[in-house]
Amino acid sequence: MAHLPVMFAEALQQLAIKKDGIYLDCTFGRGGHSQGILNQLGENGRLLAFDRDWDAINSDYAQAILKDERFTLKQGCFSELENTVTSEGLIGKIDGILIDLGVSSPQLDNPERGFSFLRDGPLDMRMDGSAGVSAEQWLASVDEAYLVKILFEYGEEKFSRRIAKAIVERRLTAPLTTTRQLAELIEQVIPMREKHKHPATRTFQAIRIEINSELAELQAVLQQSINVLNSEGRLVVISFHSLEDRIVKRFIKNESGAKYNPTRLPIKEVDMAKGRLTKISKALTAGQQEVTQNPRSRSAVMRVAEKI
Repeated sequence: MAHLPVMFAEALQQLAIKKDGIYLDCTFGRGGHSQGILNQLGENGRLLAFDRDWDAINSDYAQAILKDERFTLKQGCFSELENTVTSEGLIGKIDGILIDLGVSSPQLDNPERGFSFLRDGPLDMRMDGSAGVSAEQWLASVDEAYLVKILFEYGEEKFSRRIAKAIVERRLTAPLTTTRQLAELIEQVIPMREKHKHPATRTFQAIRIEINSELAELQAVLQQSINVLNSEGRLVVISFHSLEDRIVKRFIKNESGAKYNPTRLPIKEVDMAKGRLTKISKALTAGQQEVTQNPRSRSAVMRVAEKI
């Protein structure tokens, strides 16, 4: 296999794949996870995958895997999960769902997509280039106070006010149209650098999350996952920054049922309500060998739950 996604072995292990099971890969990307799942399925098994990015859908990786009759690939975002599964007649029949969050390597490597501050290209950042507004369009009109809020909340950028002010002042004279222009502007206004982190990292993350509604999409797919899973079906989520991981952690905790103290009487019926999920393990992280070979895996956190 040419491409191994982050925490590949761990993801397949935690899915607890059954040969005749039905599985869902919510982030097809370059097809690494999908191919790994198919390799463990028998002739009666089935895999449904989808991706928001048309480049992934139309890629050579996708065309190669589509030759497998057990595999179905659809274009769509996370919030379309339930509709996608319904269209295939698989509601309540899914034995495992895998969600690998963040930006894929092809997206980062292609300057035309505008995701990377290391490669000059159009300031786009859309997961689906055929829908929504680009980063360039959004930055051209966003209110300064709202931009500060987005940079601080989604990028956890402590210099959000400086950066937002610089962006608004810059667009009065000339629009920001390329990734290099934005990255250089940020470098100029940030007074200090974090070790081993480009000054534009947090800002690019925040803008990308905002224009793609990534956190809202994540919350939607988590809620919908319970409806499509079979009893004892697994949910495996890999996140790459604290905002995503907090959402996943909180969701699993909330859906695992209310905690109550049996020594505190009377025990109310609401306190004894059974949850819809069971947490399978503590948060998992990439091993040292993988981190050495692929530095991107350093920030990966995997959480696993099972439908009751």
